[in-house]
Amino acid sequence: MLESLKSKLHQTLEAALLEAELACQELTLYVDATQIKEVCLKLRDEFGFSQLIDLCAVDYADYGGSAWETTQASEHGFSRASQIDEFTESETGGMRFAVVYHLLSIDKNLRLRLKANLPAELPIIDSVISVWRSADWFEREAYDLLGILFDGHPDLRRILTDYGFVGHPLRKDFPLTGYVEMRYDPEQKRVIYEPVSIEPRILVPRVIRDDNRYATGEK
Repeated sequence: MLESLKSKLHQTLEAALLEAELACQELTLYVDATQIKEVCLKLRDEFGFSQLIDLCAVDYADYGGSAWETTQASEHGFSRASQIDEFTESETGGMRFAVVYHLLSIDKNLRLRLKANLPAELPIIDSVISVWRSADWFEREAYDLLGILFDGHPDLRRILTDYGFVGHPLRKDFPLTGYVEMRYDPEQKRVIYEPVSIEPRILVPRVIRDDNRYATGEK
């Protein structure tokens, strides 16, 4: 079924389809971001993918890097920096972000994943609200947390973070501690914001053991 769908999609989507990957009984299409709306319309109208069940974004900063590399141990274990100094283009071809769409065909009981890559400087892509209304809050969330801009969205504003929040907290270069901390001041009788006072670091285990659930059988 999926092999047949993959072949038909290659014929129908043509140049908009950059790659199609079938693995673990899941079909993933990598599409040209500039043609995302046209692709989604064809998938809805010609292939029956009537429902958008999820839309999210990914930040590939430091992708392929050694995030678990540690140099110094303390009594609490190993610590490593929580900051990404710079975006490395070598592993991602200059495309730092990706928007991921999960589609469902109720009639055919099929699922499909779309991925569209976006550059680091200006991650912008067409909104698909006109194709699936369920994209509304999903796109707002991707904008709020990762800074992805959806052209044509009628109300693209933050949905999870506070009013006046600075930055996008799911980007890899956003510090885990954030930039400000908040507390209630009984004298002023209001919540106030102050610079973060804790050390920005995270811990990794002293020993990283292999998980035998994923053993390959090789000795």
